[in-house]
Amino acid sequence: MSKKSAKKARKNRQQFEVHDNPWVESSSEWHPLDDQIDGRRDKKYVKNIKPRSDGQAKLMQSIKDHSLTLAIGPAGTGKTYLAIASAVEALEKGEIERIILSRPAMEAGESLGYLPGDLQEKMAPYLRPLYDSLGDRMGGKKVRQMIDDGTIEIAPVGFMRGRTLNNAFVVIDEAQNCTYGQLKMLLSRLGWHSKMVVTGDPDQSDLLEGISGLADISRRLDKVRNIGVIHLDHADIVRHPLVAEMLDVL
Repeated sequence: MSKKSAKKARKNRQQFEVHDNPWVESSSEWHPLDDQIDGRRDKKYVKNIKPRSDGQAKLMQSIKDHSLTLAIGPAGTGKTYLAIASAVEALEKGEIERIILSRPAMEAGESLGYLPGDLQEKMAPYLRPLYDSLGDRMGGKKVRQMIDDGTIEIAPVGFMRGRTLNNAFVVIDEAQNCTYGQLKMLLSRLGWHSKMVVTGDPDQSDLLEGISGLADISRRLDKVRNIGVIHLDHADIVRHPLVAEMLDVL
């Protein structure tokens, strides 16, 4: 091999070593934050969140003013993202001690049962939207550390029964896939010095018709003065403009 070829090979090997992911190298198990740990997203994570519509502004204000807020609206309106951003802000200010994120174990018409691993490993891909929102707000490395030490907990709805959540910010995502009984159980978990945000779209439930309890719960709680119920609509969608147009006809 010529000196020029050897130099080129050594350069390519060094580039590979610099960009290789050290966490993946040390473990064969995949984690939703793996692709956020290599620094590509950590360097550009979002520090400050601002509402992009009147509905989003009302939602953010309601979260600040109420211990319990229900965010009801179609996909793409930023319900989950704003809820998690508010949770991170409260944690950084020392207003709460931990963040608890939960989703029902509903598989949107697909089956996760064939996936290898225990329940947590099976649920990890399904909980990816929550990991993404956390990573965008805090950076992957910090989120992974907080998950490891228990400051951030992500769990299926079934894991919430029997608990009292004090000094916590609780986000219940995809609540349209919860029954009335499940939502009643979740809402009663709210403890002292805690906040809870429930997000969902009653029109996109994966449950059989009439089983989802989100619409009924939100209608009943809308009459309670100290609970915020915010209804977002297509004008609040912040994804591609075609999303709003499609939802108008689908």
